[in-house]
Amino acid sequence: MLDIFNRDIFGVVSLTEAINLLPYKPARIGQLGLFTPKPVRTTSVHIEERNGKLSLLQTSPRGTTGNTNSRRKRRVRTFGIPHIAVEDAVIADEVQGVRAFGAEDAVEAYTSVVNEKLTEMRQDHEVTHEYHRAGALRGEILDADGTLLFDLFDAFGITEKLFNFAVEFDGTADDDGSFLQLCTDVTRYIRDALGADTFDGIHALCGDVFFDKLVKHPEVRESYREWNQGAYYRTQKIGDGNVFEWGGIRWENYRGKVGDRDFVDADEARFFPTGVPGLFQTYYAPADYEETVNTSGREFYAKQERMKFDRGIELESQTNPLHICKRPAVLVQGRAT
Repeated sequence: MLDIFNRDIFGVVSLTEAINLLPYKPARIGQLGLFTPKPVRTTSVHIEERNGKLSLLQTSPRGTTGNTNSRRKRRVRTFGIPHIAVEDAVIADEVQGVRAFGAEDAVEAYTSVVNEKLTEMRQDHEVTHEYHRAGALRGEILDADGTLLFDLFDAFGITEKLFNFAVEFDGTADDDGSFLQLCTDVTRYIRDALGADTFDGIHALCGDVFFDKLVKHPEVRESYREWNQGAYYRTQKIGDGNVFEWGGIRWENYRGKVGDRDFVDADEARFFPTGVPGLFQTYYAPADYEETVNTSGREFYAKQERMKFDRGIELESQTNPLHICKRPAVLVQGRAT
């Protein structure tokens, strides 16, 4: 009897390699490269905060006692790493008629069907990663049903900063520089929240309503039209999100959405700094398989199990990520209404 499921290509290692190598269409926040991946061997992570600050030091006569450095307060916060799994199956009937009984090309037929299933599962995992990344930029990471998983502002004792753009967007604003000042205020707030840390820019992911009002604003519209001497209009592909720089901020019409759920609300913008080492992190925990206990986590896992009476195999893929902003004070919300 041809026993294809005991071959190495259907083992947890090979299936995991397969799902990690499958091509996929990258999500936008993933493309930005904000989140640094960090495999861990545990199912939770501890994030330590040192509440230190810079101080001016008083001069003192030589030979006398100098300034006493105050102890920095520490606080440790623990976050459980979400477990996200999806199951599917390959039924024997799906490859019925592909081969003659006992022929070796059964392996090829099953492999093709398994890869199709893994591709679909990988895509669902990818969009879930993007959903959680968007949540980390909002300061609230939600489950697929909308249940709150993590409130980063509450966990770190931070009040979310809101800038109201409605006055500028209500149709009465003139070209008086007030909108530029508002953009400057956003940048300064994030700069102050970062303290001594450096950053290379401010990025804003905008919902459709916010972005449409932004590009029609008297202070912005001419710059938007002339952005990069018209290169934007010559090279932009249909369906791509609009991106341009103005007022020291890189504005982007973010397209993250599944069904009727927007990852960023239509009338809001989410501001965050870029180029800050370690600010955004993705922790990957190991899978809950015997083979992966106490090993470093990987982005995706896949495994199969034979069905009763050899009617096919059951497939499971899983990912165990925690996407997090370790300093949510730098996350700023803007509202257009």
